[in-house]
Amino acid sequence: MTSQSVSDKYGVIIVGGGHNGLVAAAYLARAGVSTLVLERLDHTGGAAVSAKAFPGLPARLSRYSYLVSLMPQQIVDDLGLDLELRSRDTASYSPVVRDGKHTGLFVERPEAATTAESFRQLTGSDQEYDAWRRFYGEIHEFAGAVAPTLMEPLRTGREMRELVDPATWDYLVETPIGNVIEERFADDTVRGVVATDALSGTFADLHDPGLVQNRCFLYHLVGNGTGEWRVPVGGMGAVTDSLAVAARNAGATIITGAGVSGIETDGRTATVTWHDGDTWHSAECDYVLSNVAPWVLQVLLGEEPDDRPEGSQLKVNLLLESLPSFKSGQSAKNGFAGTLHVAEDYSQLQKAYAEAESGQVPTTMPGEFYCHSLTDPSILGPLAVKGMHTLTYFGVHTPARLFEEDRDGTRDLAVGRALDAINEHLEEPIESLLAVDKDGNPCLEAKAPQDIDEALAMPGGHIFHGDLSWPWAPNRARLETPAQRWGVSTDFENVLLCGSGARRGGAVSGLGGHNAAQAVLESLRRR
Repeated sequence: MTSQSVSDKYGVIIVGGGHNGLVAAAYLARAGVSTLVLERLDHTGGAAVSAKAFPGLPARLSRYSYLVSLMPQQIVDDLGLDLELRSRDTASYSPVVRDGKHTGLFVERPEAATTAESFRQLTGSDQEYDAWRRFYGEIHEFAGAVAPTLMEPLRTGREMRELVDPATWDYLVETPIGNVIEERFADDTVRGVVATDALSGTFADLHDPGLVQNRCFLYHLVGNGTGEWRVPVGGMGAVTDSLAVAARNAGATIITGAGVSGIETDGRTATVTWHDGDTWHSAECDYVLSNVAPWVLQVLLGEEPDDRPEGSQLKVNLLLESLPSFKSGQSAKNGFAGTLHVAEDYSQLQKAYAEAESGQVPTTMPGEFYCHSLTDPSILGPLAVKGMHTLTYFGVHTPARLFEEDRDGTRDLAVGRALDAINEHLEEPIESLLAVDKDGNPCLEAKAPQDIDEALAMPGGHIFHGDLSWPWAPNRARLETPAQRWGVSTDFENVLLCGSGARRGGAVSGLGGHNAAQAVLESLRRR
Protein backbone atom coordinates (compact mmCIF):
# COMPACT_ATOMS: atom_id res chain seq x y z
CA MET A 1 0.00 0.00 0.00
CA THR A 2 1.36 3.40 -0.92
CA SER A 3 2.17 5.56 2.08
CA GLN A 4 -0.37 8.36 1.89
CA SER A 5 -2.63 9.55 4.67
CA VAL A 6 -6.27 8.65 4.28
CA SER A 7 -9.18 10.70 5.57
CA ASP A 8 -12.42 9.37 7.00
CA LYS A 9 -14.59 11.24 4.48
CA TYR A 10 -14.30 12.15 0.80
CA GLY A 11 -16.47 13.75 -1.79
CA VAL A 12 -15.75 10.88 -4.17
CA ILE A 13 -14.10 7.49 -3.82
CA ILE A 14 -13.10 5.81 -7.07
CA VAL A 15 -12.82 2.03 -7.05
CA GLY A 16 -10.15 1.00 -9.53
CA GLY A 17 -7.10 2.91 -10.76
CA GLY A 18 -7.32 2.11 -14.45
CA HIS A 19 -7.22 4.87 -17.02
CA ASN A 20 -10.89 5.84 -16.66
CA GLY A 21 -10.64 6.07 -12.88
CA LEU A 22 -7.60 8.32 -13.21
CA VAL A 23 -9.36 10.54 -15.75
CA ALA A 24 -12.29 10.95 -13.36
CA ALA A 25 -9.96 11.64 -10.44
CA ALA A 26 -8.10 14.34 -12.35
CA TYR A 27 -11.27 16.14 -13.44
CA LEU A 28 -12.85 15.96 -9.99
CA ALA A 29 -9.77 17.01 -8.06
CA ARG A 30 -9.21 19.93 -10.44
CA ALA A 31 -12.75 21.03 -9.63
CA GLY A 32 -11.94 20.99 -5.90
CA VAL A 33 -13.67 17.73 -5.00
CA SER A 34 -11.84 15.64 -2.40
CA THR A 35 -11.07 12.43 -4.27
CA LEU A 36 -9.64 9.05 -3.25
CA VAL A 37 -8.63 6.38 -5.78
CA LEU A 38 -8.32 2.79 -4.52
CA GLU A 39 -6.41 0.33 -6.70
CA ARG A 40 -6.12 -3.38 -5.89
CA LEU A 41 -2.79 -3.89 -7.66
CA ASP A 42 0.54 -2.37 -6.61
CA HIS A 43 0.40 0.04 -9.55
CA THR A 44 -2.17 2.12 -11.36
CA GLY A 45 -3.08 1.69 -15.02
CA GLY A 46 -5.30 -1.38 -15.15
CA ALA A 47 -5.11 -2.90 -18.62
CA ALA A 48 -3.26 0.11 -20.05
CA VAL A 49 0.22 -0.60 -18.71
CA SER A 50 3.74 -1.11 -20.01
CA ALA A 51 5.81 -3.92 -18.57
CA LYS A 52 9.16 -5.64 -18.93
CA ALA A 53 7.59 -8.97 -19.78
CA PHE A 54 10.81 -10.89 -20.37
CA PRO A 55 13.41 -11.24 -17.56
CA GLY A 56 16.74 -9.58 -18.19
CA LEU A 57 15.56 -7.64 -21.25
CA PRO A 58 14.66 -3.92 -21.12
CA ALA A 59 11.90 -3.89 -23.75
CA ARG A 60 8.66 -2.52 -22.31
CA LEU A 61 5.59 -4.03 -23.94
CA SER A 62 2.01 -2.80 -23.84
CA ARG A 63 0.99 -5.95 -22.06
CA TYR A 64 -2.79 -5.90 -22.45
CA SER A 65 -4.36 -2.96 -24.31
CA TYR A 66 -2.10 -1.80 -27.09
CA LEU A 67 -3.33 1.22 -29.12
CA VAL A 68 -5.28 4.44 -28.56
CA SER A 69 -8.16 5.50 -30.78
CA LEU A 70 -11.12 6.76 -28.82
CA MET A 71 -9.41 9.12 -26.36
CA PRO A 72 -10.55 12.62 -27.35
CA GLN A 73 -7.86 15.25 -27.73
CA GLN A 74 -9.94 17.41 -25.41
CA ILE A 75 -9.15 15.09 -22.47
CA VAL A 76 -5.45 15.32 -23.25
CA ASP A 77 -5.69 19.12 -23.41
CA ASP A 78 -8.00 19.56 -20.40
CA LEU A 79 -5.73 17.56 -18.13
CA GLY A 80 -2.45 18.83 -19.59
CA LEU A 81 -1.20 15.31 -20.22
CA ASP A 82 2.44 14.80 -21.14
CA LEU A 83 1.57 12.35 -23.88
CA GLU A 84 2.49 11.85 -27.51
CA LEU A 85 0.24 9.71 -29.71
CA ARG A 86 2.08 8.83 -32.91
CA SER A 87 0.46 7.87 -36.23
CA ARG A 88 1.55 4.73 -38.07
CA ASP A 89 2.73 5.08 -41.67
CA THR A 90 0.89 1.92 -42.72
CA ALA A 91 -2.82 1.43 -42.07
CA SER A 92 -2.81 -2.31 -42.75
CA TYR A 93 -1.31 -5.17 -44.68
CA SER A 94 -3.11 -8.45 -45.35
CA PRO A 95 -0.89 -11.19 -46.82
CA VAL A 96 -2.80 -13.85 -48.75
CA VAL A 97 -2.20 -16.68 -51.21
CA ARG A 98 -4.12 -16.43 -54.50
CA ASP A 99 -3.84 -19.16 -57.13
CA GLY A 100 -0.69 -20.42 -55.43
CA LYS A 101 0.94 -16.98 -55.48
CA HIS A 102 1.87 -14.99 -52.37
CA THR A 103 0.42 -11.51 -52.56
CA GLY A 104 -1.52 -9.17 -50.28
CA LEU A 105 -3.56 -6.02 -49.76
CA PHE A 106 -1.54 -2.99 -48.67
CA VAL A 107 -3.30 0.14 -47.34
CA GLU A 108 -1.32 3.31 -46.73
CA ARG A 109 -2.06 6.09 -44.26
CA PRO A 110 -3.12 8.32 -45.86
CA GLU A 111 -4.25 6.27 -48.84
CA ALA A 112 -2.55 7.11 -52.12
CA ALA A 113 -1.49 5.56 -55.41
CA THR A 114 0.21 2.54 -53.84
CA THR A 115 -3.05 1.59 -52.10
CA ALA A 116 -5.02 1.89 -55.33
CA GLU A 117 -2.48 -0.28 -57.17
CA SER A 118 -2.55 -2.90 -54.40
CA PHE A 119 -6.34 -3.18 -54.67
CA ARG A 120 -6.03 -3.41 -58.45
CA GLN A 121 -3.43 -6.17 -58.38
CA LEU A 122 -5.32 -8.21 -55.78
CA THR A 123 -8.84 -7.86 -57.17
CA GLY A 124 -8.21 -7.30 -60.89
CA SER A 125 -9.94 -3.92 -61.21
CA ASP A 126 -10.63 -0.59 -59.49
CA GLN A 127 -14.12 -1.65 -58.46
CA GLU A 128 -13.26 -2.79 -54.94
CA TYR A 129 -11.14 0.27 -54.16
CA ASP A 130 -13.92 2.55 -55.39
CA ALA A 131 -16.38 0.70 -53.14
CA TRP A 132 -13.87 0.93 -50.27
CA ARG A 133 -13.53 4.70 -50.62
CA ARG A 134 -17.28 5.23 -50.84
CA PHE A 135 -17.93 3.05 -47.80
CA TYR A 136 -15.28 4.60 -45.58
CA GLY A 137 -16.22 8.06 -46.78
CA GLU A 138 -19.72 7.41 -45.43
CA ILE A 139 -18.32 5.99 -42.18
CA HIS A 140 -16.03 9.02 -41.82
CA GLU A 141 -18.98 11.39 -42.12
CA PHE A 142 -20.93 9.31 -39.57
CA ALA A 143 -18.00 9.26 -37.13
CA GLY A 144 -17.47 12.99 -37.58
CA ALA A 145 -21.04 13.62 -36.43
CA VAL A 146 -20.99 11.15 -33.52
CA ALA A 147 -17.54 11.85 -32.04
CA PRO A 148 -18.29 15.35 -30.68
CA THR A 149 -21.32 14.03 -28.79
CA LEU A 150 -19.33 11.51 -26.77
CA MET A 151 -18.28 14.14 -24.21
CA GLU A 152 -21.76 15.62 -23.91
CA PRO A 153 -24.91 14.42 -22.13
CA LEU A 154 -26.46 11.52 -24.02
CA ARG A 155 -28.59 12.15 -27.02
CA THR A 156 -31.37 9.73 -27.88
CA GLY A 157 -31.15 7.48 -30.89
CA ARG A 158 -33.76 9.64 -32.62
CA GLU A 159 -31.70 12.78 -32.02
CA MET A 160 -28.50 11.11 -33.16
CA ARG A 161 -30.10 9.83 -36.35
CA GLU A 162 -30.91 13.42 -37.30
CA LEU A 163 -27.17 14.23 -37.31
CA VAL A 164 -26.16 11.58 -39.85
CA ASP A 165 -27.04 10.26 -43.27
CA PRO A 166 -30.16 8.08 -42.84
CA ALA A 167 -28.85 5.45 -45.25
CA THR A 168 -25.63 5.04 -43.27
CA TRP A 169 -27.64 4.84 -40.06
CA ASP A 170 -29.79 2.09 -41.49
CA TYR A 171 -26.93 -0.20 -42.51
CA LEU A 172 -24.77 0.54 -39.48
CA VAL A 173 -27.36 0.67 -36.69
CA GLU A 174 -30.39 -1.24 -37.91
CA THR A 175 -28.96 -4.13 -39.98
CA PRO A 176 -26.25 -6.74 -39.26
CA ILE A 177 -22.93 -5.41 -40.55
CA GLY A 178 -22.38 -8.62 -42.51
CA ASN A 179 -25.20 -7.62 -44.84
CA VAL A 180 -23.65 -4.36 -45.99
CA ILE A 181 -20.17 -5.90 -46.26
CA GLU A 182 -21.48 -8.60 -48.58
CA GLU A 183 -23.52 -6.10 -50.58
CA ARG A 184 -20.77 -3.53 -51.04
CA PHE A 185 -17.68 -5.72 -51.52
CA ALA A 186 -17.01 -8.81 -53.62
CA ASP A 187 -13.44 -9.75 -52.71
CA ASP A 188 -13.00 -12.15 -49.78
CA THR A 189 -9.92 -10.37 -48.40
CA VAL A 190 -11.38 -6.88 -48.73
CA ARG A 191 -14.54 -8.05 -47.00
CA GLY A 192 -12.46 -9.53 -44.20
CA VAL A 193 -10.41 -6.40 -43.58
CA VAL A 194 -13.63 -4.41 -43.21
CA ALA A 195 -15.18 -7.04 -40.95
CA THR A 196 -12.30 -7.28 -38.47
CA ASP A 197 -13.24 -4.03 -36.73
CA ALA A 198 -16.55 -5.65 -35.81
CA LEU A 199 -14.91 -8.58 -34.04
CA SER A 200 -11.98 -7.38 -31.90
CA GLY A 201 -12.91 -8.40 -28.37
CA THR A 202 -16.39 -9.41 -29.52
CA PHE A 203 -17.46 -12.99 -30.18
CA ALA A 204 -20.26 -12.79 -32.72
CA ASP A 205 -21.37 -13.88 -36.15
CA LEU A 206 -21.32 -10.99 -38.60
CA HIS A 207 -25.04 -11.57 -39.16
CA ASP A 208 -25.96 -11.68 -35.46
CA PRO A 209 -29.39 -10.01 -35.14
CA GLY A 210 -28.38 -8.62 -31.73
CA LEU A 211 -25.94 -6.29 -33.56
CA VAL A 212 -23.18 -6.49 -30.94
CA GLN A 213 -20.78 -6.74 -33.89
CA ASN A 214 -22.13 -3.45 -35.30
CA ARG A 215 -21.56 -1.69 -32.00
CA CYS A 216 -18.00 -3.01 -31.89
CA PHE A 217 -17.45 -1.79 -35.45
CA LEU A 218 -18.65 1.68 -34.57
CA TYR A 219 -16.41 1.99 -31.51
CA HIS A 220 -13.40 1.02 -33.58
CA LEU A 221 -14.06 3.71 -36.18
CA VAL A 222 -15.54 6.68 -34.34
CA GLY A 223 -12.54 7.89 -32.31
CA ASN A 224 -11.88 11.62 -32.74
CA GLY A 225 -14.01 11.48 -35.88
CA THR A 226 -11.29 9.59 -37.77
CA GLY A 227 -11.05 6.18 -36.11
CA GLU A 228 -7.26 6.26 -36.40
CA TRP A 229 -5.52 3.96 -33.92
CA ARG A 230 -2.31 5.58 -32.68
CA VAL A 231 0.76 4.37 -30.81
CA PRO A 232 1.45 6.07 -27.45
CA VAL A 233 5.14 6.91 -27.27
CA GLY A 234 6.55 5.01 -24.31
CA GLY A 235 3.83 2.36 -24.51
CA MET A 236 0.35 2.23 -23.03
CA GLY A 237 1.84 2.84 -19.60
CA ALA A 238 2.75 6.35 -20.76
CA VAL A 239 -0.99 7.08 -21.04
CA THR A 240 -1.86 6.01 -17.53
CA ASP A 241 1.35 7.32 -15.96
CA SER A 242 0.55 10.78 -17.30
CA LEU A 243 -3.01 10.48 -16.01
CA ALA A 244 -1.79 9.47 -12.54
CA VAL A 245 0.51 12.49 -12.47
CA ALA A 246 -2.35 14.75 -13.53
CA ALA A 247 -4.65 13.33 -10.84
CA ARG A 248 -2.05 13.64 -8.07
CA ASN A 249 -1.03 17.14 -9.14
CA ALA A 250 -4.68 18.16 -8.97
CA GLY A 251 -4.89 16.90 -5.38
CA ALA A 252 -6.36 13.42 -5.68
CA THR A 253 -5.14 10.74 -3.27
CA ILE A 254 -4.20 7.46 -4.96
CA ILE A 255 -3.74 4.33 -2.85
CA THR A 256 -2.39 1.16 -4.48
CA GLY A 257 -2.43 -2.29 -2.92
CA ALA A 258 -5.94 -1.52 -1.71
CA GLY A 259 -8.34 -4.37 -2.42
CA VAL A 260 -11.89 -3.11 -2.06
CA SER A 261 -14.14 -5.71 -0.45
CA GLY A 262 -17.45 -3.94 -0.08
CA ILE A 263 -19.56 -0.85 -0.79
CA GLU A 264 -22.53 0.15 1.34
CA THR A 265 -24.85 2.96 0.32
CA ASP A 266 -28.22 4.44 1.17
CA GLY A 267 -28.26 6.50 -2.01
CA ARG A 268 -26.92 9.62 -0.27
CA THR A 269 -23.80 8.50 1.61
CA ALA A 270 -21.63 5.50 0.94
CA THR A 271 -18.97 3.59 2.85
CA VAL A 272 -16.15 1.80 1.05
CA THR A 273 -14.12 -0.91 2.80
CA TRP A 274 -10.74 -2.18 1.67
CA HIS A 275 -7.74 -4.20 2.86
CA ASP A 276 -4.10 -3.26 2.29
CA GLY A 277 -2.65 -6.69 2.98
CA ASP A 278 -2.26 -5.98 6.69
CA THR A 279 -5.18 -3.90 7.87
CA TRP A 280 -8.82 -3.23 7.11
CA HIS A 281 -9.78 0.37 6.27
CA SER A 282 -13.01 2.19 5.49
CA ALA A 283 -14.03 5.69 4.49
CA GLU A 284 -17.28 7.50 3.79
CA CYS A 285 -18.06 9.49 0.69
CA ASP A 286 -20.86 11.27 -1.09
CA TYR A 287 -20.27 9.42 -4.35
CA VAL A 288 -18.65 6.16 -5.42
CA LEU A 289 -17.35 5.86 -8.96
CA SER A 290 -16.90 2.28 -10.12
CA ASN A 291 -14.00 1.72 -12.47
CA VAL A 292 -14.43 -2.04 -12.16
CA ALA A 293 -16.72 -4.10 -14.35
CA PRO A 294 -20.45 -3.85 -13.56
CA TRP A 295 -20.39 -7.55 -12.64
CA VAL A 296 -17.72 -6.87 -9.99
CA LEU A 297 -19.64 -3.84 -8.74
CA GLN A 298 -22.69 -6.02 -8.12
CA VAL A 299 -20.54 -8.31 -5.96
CA LEU A 300 -19.10 -5.37 -4.00
CA LEU A 301 -22.62 -4.05 -3.37
CA GLY A 302 -23.66 -7.45 -2.01
CA GLU A 303 -26.03 -8.13 -4.88
CA GLU A 304 -26.55 -11.34 -6.82
CA PRO A 305 -24.49 -10.71 -9.98
CA ASP A 306 -25.82 -11.17 -13.48
CA ASP A 307 -24.32 -13.76 -15.83
CA ARG A 308 -20.55 -13.45 -15.93
CA PRO A 309 -19.27 -11.75 -19.10
CA GLU A 310 -17.22 -13.81 -21.54
CA GLY A 311 -14.16 -12.39 -23.24
CA SER A 312 -12.99 -13.59 -26.63
CA GLN A 313 -9.39 -12.90 -27.52
CA LEU A 314 -5.93 -14.40 -27.44
CA LYS A 315 -3.20 -11.87 -26.62
CA VAL A 316 0.39 -12.82 -27.40
CA ASN A 317 3.47 -10.63 -26.79
CA LEU A 318 6.72 -11.46 -28.54
CA LEU A 319 10.22 -10.02 -28.74
CA LEU A 320 12.10 -10.74 -31.97
CA GLU A 321 15.79 -10.60 -32.85
CA SER A 322 14.69 -9.16 -36.20
CA LEU A 323 11.57 -8.89 -38.32
CA PRO A 324 10.87 -11.73 -40.79
CA SER A 325 10.58 -11.30 -44.55
CA PHE A 326 7.33 -11.78 -46.46
CA LYS A 327 7.10 -14.32 -49.28
CA SER A 328 5.05 -11.76 -51.20
CA GLY A 329 8.05 -9.45 -51.42
CA GLN A 330 6.40 -6.79 -49.27
CA SER A 331 9.02 -5.12 -47.07
CA ALA A 332 8.96 -5.99 -43.38
CA LYS A 333 9.03 -2.27 -42.55
CA ASN A 334 5.83 -1.62 -44.48
CA GLY A 335 4.08 -4.89 -43.76
CA PHE A 336 4.52 -4.80 -39.99
CA ALA A 337 4.20 -1.03 -39.48
CA GLY A 338 0.41 -1.01 -39.31
CA THR A 339 -2.18 -3.67 -38.56
CA LEU A 340 -1.08 -6.98 -40.06
CA HIS A 341 -4.19 -9.04 -40.82
CA VAL A 342 -3.55 -12.79 -40.85
CA ALA A 343 -6.14 -15.40 -41.85
CA GLU A 344 -8.82 -12.72 -41.77
CA ASP A 345 -10.48 -13.21 -45.10
CA TYR A 346 -14.23 -12.96 -44.66
CA SER A 347 -14.75 -16.67 -45.23
CA GLN A 348 -11.99 -17.51 -42.74
CA LEU A 349 -13.56 -15.29 -40.09
CA GLN A 350 -16.95 -16.90 -40.52
CA LYS A 351 -15.48 -20.41 -40.49
CA ALA A 352 -13.49 -19.63 -37.33
CA TYR A 353 -16.62 -18.33 -35.63
CA ALA A 354 -18.55 -21.47 -36.52
CA GLU A 355 -15.75 -23.69 -35.18
CA ALA A 356 -15.42 -21.73 -31.94
CA GLU A 357 -19.19 -21.68 -31.47
CA SER A 358 -19.12 -25.47 -31.69
CA GLY A 359 -16.43 -25.62 -29.00
CA GLN A 360 -13.30 -25.97 -31.14
CA VAL A 361 -10.21 -23.81 -31.40
CA PRO A 362 -10.32 -22.48 -34.99
CA THR A 363 -8.23 -24.67 -37.26
CA THR A 364 -6.93 -21.53 -38.97
CA MET A 365 -6.57 -18.80 -36.36
CA PRO A 366 -7.60 -15.29 -37.49
CA GLY A 367 -5.86 -12.39 -35.82
CA GLU A 368 -3.77 -9.24 -36.12
CA PHE A 369 -0.13 -8.43 -35.45
CA TYR A 370 1.23 -5.04 -34.36
CA CYS A 371 4.87 -3.97 -34.29
CA HIS A 372 4.86 -0.90 -32.04
CA SER A 373 8.64 -0.63 -32.03
CA LEU A 374 8.62 0.41 -35.72
CA THR A 375 6.64 3.50 -34.73
CA ASP A 376 8.16 3.99 -31.27
CA PRO A 377 11.67 2.51 -30.92
CA SER A 378 11.94 3.99 -27.41
CA ILE A 379 10.12 1.00 -25.91
CA LEU A 380 13.06 -1.22 -26.85
CA GLY A 381 15.64 0.73 -24.87
CA PRO A 382 19.21 -0.27 -25.91
CA LEU A 383 17.82 -3.24 -27.85
CA ALA A 384 16.81 -0.82 -30.63
CA VAL A 385 20.38 -0.58 -31.88
CA LYS A 386 20.47 -4.36 -32.27
CA GLY A 387 17.53 -4.31 -34.70
CA MET A 388 15.18 -6.14 -32.32
CA HIS A 389 11.43 -5.54 -32.37
CA THR A 390 8.36 -6.11 -30.25
CA LEU A 391 5.37 -7.86 -31.76
CA THR A 392 1.87 -8.11 -30.37
CA TYR A 393 -0.81 -10.53 -31.57
CA PHE A 394 -4.53 -10.15 -30.93
CA GLY A 395 -6.53 -13.21 -31.94
CA VAL A 396 -10.29 -13.22 -32.43
CA HIS A 397 -12.92 -15.93 -32.07
CA THR A 398 -11.31 -17.51 -29.01
CA PRO A 399 -14.08 -17.27 -26.40
CA ALA A 400 -13.22 -18.08 -22.80
CA ARG A 401 -15.29 -21.26 -22.92
CA LEU A 402 -12.66 -22.91 -25.15
CA PHE A 403 -10.05 -22.68 -22.36
CA GLU A 404 -12.17 -23.85 -19.42
CA GLU A 405 -11.17 -27.53 -19.27
CA ASP A 406 -7.48 -27.34 -20.19
CA ARG A 407 -6.32 -23.74 -20.18
CA ASP A 408 -2.61 -24.40 -20.70
CA GLY A 409 -3.08 -27.01 -23.40
CA THR A 410 -5.69 -25.02 -25.28
CA ARG A 411 -3.66 -21.83 -25.03
CA ASP A 412 -0.63 -23.62 -26.46
CA LEU A 413 -2.75 -25.05 -29.27
CA ALA A 414 -4.21 -21.64 -30.11
CA VAL A 415 -0.79 -19.95 -30.06
CA GLY A 416 0.61 -22.67 -32.31
CA ARG A 417 -2.19 -22.18 -34.82
CA ALA A 418 -1.77 -18.39 -34.69
CA LEU A 419 1.92 -18.73 -35.51
CA ASP A 420 1.16 -21.28 -38.24
CA ALA A 421 -1.20 -18.74 -39.82
CA ILE A 422 1.48 -16.05 -40.12
CA ASN A 423 4.31 -18.47 -40.93
CA GLU A 424 2.49 -19.41 -44.13
CA HIS A 425 3.41 -15.95 -45.43
CA LEU A 426 6.97 -15.65 -44.09
CA GLU A 427 10.34 -16.69 -45.48
CA GLU A 428 11.36 -17.99 -42.05
CA PRO A 429 9.17 -19.21 -39.17
CA ILE A 430 8.67 -16.56 -36.55
CA GLU A 431 9.73 -18.99 -33.81
CA SER A 432 13.25 -18.98 -35.24
CA LEU A 433 13.49 -15.22 -34.66
CA LEU A 434 12.35 -15.14 -31.04
CA ALA A 435 14.80 -13.54 -28.62
CA VAL A 436 15.55 -15.42 -25.41
CA ASP A 437 15.43 -14.03 -21.89
CA LYS A 438 18.19 -14.25 -19.28
CA ASP A 439 17.04 -17.76 -18.37
CA GLY A 440 17.21 -18.97 -21.96
CA ASN A 441 13.44 -19.03 -22.49
CA PRO A 442 11.89 -17.84 -25.78
CA CYS A 443 10.38 -14.36 -25.47
CA LEU A 444 6.73 -15.25 -25.99
CA GLU A 445 3.96 -14.49 -23.51
CA ALA A 446 0.36 -15.59 -24.16
CA LYS A 447 -2.82 -14.59 -22.37
CA ALA A 448 -6.16 -16.40 -22.68
CA PRO A 449 -9.29 -14.63 -21.38
CA GLN A 450 -8.96 -16.42 -18.02
CA ASP A 451 -5.39 -15.13 -17.65
CA ILE A 452 -6.60 -11.58 -18.16
CA ASP A 453 -9.43 -12.18 -15.68
CA GLU A 454 -6.99 -13.35 -13.01
CA ALA A 455 -4.46 -10.58 -13.61
CA LEU A 456 -6.87 -7.65 -13.84
CA ALA A 457 -10.06 -8.86 -12.09
CA MET A 458 -11.77 -8.35 -15.45
CA PRO A 459 -14.67 -10.86 -15.39
CA GLY A 460 -14.36 -13.48 -18.10
CA GLY A 461 -11.39 -11.57 -19.50
CA HIS A 462 -13.88 -9.35 -21.36
CA ILE A 463 -11.91 -6.29 -22.47
CA PHE A 464 -15.06 -4.14 -22.65
CA HIS A 465 -16.41 -5.39 -19.26
CA GLY A 466 -19.39 -6.75 -21.19
CA ASP A 467 -21.15 -6.18 -24.50
CA LEU A 468 -20.77 -2.66 -25.84
CA SER A 469 -23.78 -0.34 -25.94
CA TRP A 470 -24.66 2.21 -28.60
CA PRO A 471 -23.12 5.58 -27.66
CA TRP A 472 -26.55 7.14 -27.35
CA ALA A 473 -29.63 6.50 -25.25
CA PRO A 474 -32.68 4.48 -26.30
CA ASN A 475 -35.52 6.76 -27.39
CA ARG A 476 -37.59 5.98 -24.30
CA ALA A 477 -34.73 6.05 -21.81
CA ARG A 478 -35.14 7.99 -18.56
CA LEU A 479 -32.70 10.89 -18.68
CA GLU A 480 -33.79 12.73 -15.55
CA THR A 481 -30.73 12.61 -13.29
CA PRO A 482 -27.21 13.76 -14.17
CA ALA A 483 -25.99 10.14 -14.00
CA GLN A 484 -28.69 9.02 -16.43
CA ARG A 485 -27.99 11.88 -18.82
CA TRP A 486 -24.27 11.11 -18.86
CA GLY A 487 -24.78 7.35 -19.29
CA VAL A 488 -23.15 6.35 -15.98
CA SER A 489 -26.09 5.50 -13.72
CA THR A 490 -26.67 2.43 -11.55
CA ASP A 491 -29.59 1.50 -9.31
CA PHE A 492 -28.10 3.76 -6.61
CA GLU A 493 -28.14 7.51 -7.09
CA ASN A 494 -24.68 8.02 -5.61
CA VAL A 495 -22.93 5.01 -7.19
CA LEU A 496 -21.86 5.70 -10.77
CA LEU A 497 -20.07 3.72 -13.47
CA CYS A 498 -16.86 5.30 -14.72
CA GLY A 499 -15.19 2.42 -16.59
CA SER A 500 -15.69 0.44 -19.76
CA GLY A 501 -19.07 -0.75 -18.48
CA ALA A 502 -20.51 2.76 -18.73
CA ARG A 503 -22.38 3.70 -21.88
CA ARG A 504 -19.70 5.11 -24.21
CA GLY A 505 -17.04 3.58 -21.94
CA GLY A 506 -15.44 0.92 -24.12
CA ALA A 507 -11.75 0.80 -25.12
CA VAL A 508 -8.96 3.15 -23.99
CA SER A 509 -10.83 6.42 -24.27
CA GLY A 510 -11.22 8.07 -20.89
CA LEU A 511 -14.84 8.76 -21.82
CA GLY A 512 -16.25 6.75 -18.93
CA GLY A 513 -14.12 8.69 -16.47
CA HIS A 514 -14.85 12.06 -18.01
CA ASN A 515 -18.59 11.50 -18.19
CA ALA A 516 -18.85 10.16 -14.63
CA ALA A 517 -16.93 13.18 -13.36
CA GLN A 518 -19.27 15.53 -15.22
CA ALA A 519 -22.30 13.78 -13.73
CA VAL A 520 -20.90 14.20 -10.21
CA LEU A 521 -20.08 17.86 -10.77
CA GLU A 522 -23.55 18.50 -12.17
CA SER A 523 -25.09 16.77 -9.14
CA LEU A 524 -22.98 18.82 -6.74
CA ARG A 525 -24.09 22.04 -8.39
CA ARG A 526 -27.69 21.00 -7.76
CA ARG A 527 -27.19 20.43 -4.03
